[in-house]
Amino acid sequence: MAQKKNSKKNKPKVVKINFSWLYVILTIAIIWMIFNPSGGGANPQKIEWEEVKEMAAKGDVQEIAFVRNEFLGKVTIKADRLGEYADKFGGKLPKRSPHFTFLVSSTFNAEEMFGEVNSALPVDNRFKLVIENDDKFWSNALEWLLFPIIMILMWVFMIRSMSPKGGQGGPGGMFSVGRSTGKLADKNKVSVTFKDVAGLYGAKEEVMEVVDFLKNPKKYTALGGKIPKGALLVGPPGTGKTLLAKAVAGEANVPFFSISGSDFVEMFVGVGASRVRDLFRQAKEKSPCIVFIDEIDAVGRARGKNAGFSSNDERENTLNQLLTEMDGFDSNSGVIILAATNRADILDKALMRAGRFDRQIHVDLPDLNERKEIFTVHLRKIKLASDFDLDFIAKHTPGFSGADIANVCNEAALNAARNNKLAVDKQSFTEAVDRIIGGLERKNNLITEKEKESIAHHEAGHATVSWLLPNADPLFKVTIVPRGQSLGAAWYLPEERHIVTKEQMMDKMCSLIGGRVAEEIVYGQPSTGALNDLERLTTMAYSMVKYYGMSEKVGSLSYYDSTGSRGYDFHLPYSEQTAILIDEEAKNIIRQVQDLTRQILTEHKEQFLQVAALLKEKEVIFADDMEKIFGPKVGGQPEQTVDEQNETL
Repeated sequence: MAQKKNSKKNKPKVVKINFSWLYVILTIAIIWMIFNPSGGGANPQKIEWEEVKEMAAKGDVQEIAFVRNEFLGKVTIKADRLGEYADKFGGKLPKRSPHFTFLVSSTFNAEEMFGEVNSALPVDNRFKLVIENDDKFWSNALEWLLFPIIMILMWVFMIRSMSPKGGQGGPGGMFSVGRSTGKLADKNKVSVTFKDVAGLYGAKEEVMEVVDFLKNPKKYTALGGKIPKGALLVGPPGTGKTLLAKAVAGEANVPFFSISGSDFVEMFVGVGASRVRDLFRQAKEKSPCIVFIDEIDAVGRARGKNAGFSSNDERENTLNQLLTEMDGFDSNSGVIILAATNRADILDKALMRAGRFDRQIHVDLPDLNERKEIFTVHLRKIKLASDFDLDFIAKHTPGFSGADIANVCNEAALNAARNNKLAVDKQSFTEAVDRIIGGLERKNNLITEKEKESIAHHEAGHATVSWLLPNADPLFKVTIVPRGQSLGAAWYLPEERHIVTKEQMMDKMCSLIGGRVAEEIVYGQPSTGALNDLERLTTMAYSMVKYYGMSEKVGSLSYYDSTGSRGYDFHLPYSEQTAILIDEEAKNIIRQVQDLTRQILTEHKEQFLQVAALLKEKEVIFADDMEKIFGPKVGGQPEQTVDEQNETL
């Protein structure tokens, strides 16, 4: 062991050179040479030969250096006589020599002319004469080669900075820019399996077939079947599409290529297509394997719909190469392409056809039971208190994705640590949910007493209407504590519904406008606090008329575009008369909702004011407080919940 340690100590250190500094130094040197052509030396003044003879006659010249092949003379004045020539230097005497230069013709005989001047002077005043030939071969060669060298170095630096290895001189050097940037995880390094993926029951069943294709291909090919080339994972962000793709590679025990769609798109023409070709070449060499393209919409957007780009767009060329490669390899080659996106509606139809991405796997938001499983996975490393209730927190987080649940667990642990708790309890989780959905609590927000009273009446209106209507979402709690951009909020736990009736939508719209109507009843005028409520109310009213066919005058028509083909179409699918009718019907629905809401609040005004007073006193009230004032909710509490909405003020 001692010898090994000594060998490590004696091992020479490898000094890594950062070429970026060399480029910086070279640039500074070039700039210095441009602005200092004399090399930082003297700046001599030009004079004539006759003036030189006058200077020499006075005995002021110390030395004359004559360059024969350039017919150039350089004059150095004696130090004690230099002050007499201050006017020629603008009043500032030079510190270095030569001080003057002069040019002569080719017929100038240096030895004879300088000899005559020197011989006419006393011995003490004679100047030193130096005659030489200046060979500037290397300086001239440098002037010719400097610019090409600079251009080559700049090109190499630019190529290195954009290379897949981050400028560290990977395989291929400057020519590796067309190489695929996909990360390869060998089959022994992919440790994620289906045990690590909680929930996603339907999606896991479909991808398990992909695993079986890779493990037992002969089982299907023996009967004449063909293994699917690709599968597209479609779903909202954070639902676990990337994790599911890794689990497929881990279960199949095959290599896993991972790349993002944006990695194919570069500023250089042809680089994206080159990387696509290189990716599929590597995949064939590692067959059987899985190629996972995350966010494929970055490169797979429908051709001809890229606003601001021409038909020769580099993204479209890359997509064409991707389509060609998916058609180019054999279906039984053992290479399966998995892709993920949350915008399947904008993908090119040629990419979605059979023979490329043969199947679409929908990865939806988890339901109640799936949320319990996801919480169980993320709670493994968290120290929980004895009062923690998994069923309660799963019901309290409807509509949350897997990433949201992971964030809730982490935020709950941070809340418990912030409050110096020894374990993460139920309160820490509820505060974490409130913070993630509603935002950070603004304790120092300055609210006047009149504003606080108005907010209390607004939220009490939401709570009262939702409690008295049988089809409205069950109320969980009401608060007037400012969070994020809202000054108050009413939290609901909606029932698990896949189909919503017109009556249910009308009741929900009544609870939305309950806050604004409450302000009108109490103060005689509305405020700006119902902006978010009115926005959602208007959207629902127009959806009932335009999409769901819930208007008698418009009829059972739907102008909803599920294909997204009208994304850049500026023409409406209906006439101007129909547009006017849609506006009238939407206003009529909102008018009916507003009248019904005003009737409910007027009939129960006394209880409504009690809720507002209690809310102003406690700032947060729950369903139990509402039950003490109104009695049990009409319609009862739901058994399961699937979504949670925040009625912001």
